Amino acid sequence: MTFHLSTPAEILHALGVRLREQRLAQSLTQRELAQMAGLSLGAVRKLESDGQCSLETLVRVAQALGLLEALDDLFVLKRQSIAQMEQVDLVSRRQRAPRKRTS
Repeated sequence: MTFHLSTPAEILHALGVRLREQRLAQSLTQRELAQMAGLSLGAVRKLESDGQCSLETLVRVAQALGLLEALDDLFVLKRQSIAQMEQVDLVSRRQRAPRKRTS
């Protein structure tokens, strides 16, 4: 599934399904995963059923399943052209907007 045209609810559900598949591939029960991640059983069930969770819960589950590497490229700025690279460099150097001069 690509997320390009998906609704937020569809994306959350798909991520929950993917995490469930990862858990099952490692022959873990929801209870075991919850204990490994330091979460309640309900939090794992909710995550797998509809993808609803806090960012911390997602990170804990990814860590417990050994999937932290999958998060490495999440939201990394992708520079695709020289113009974009120059714009990023300009923005990162700017501290604040210039003040308007009054006459």
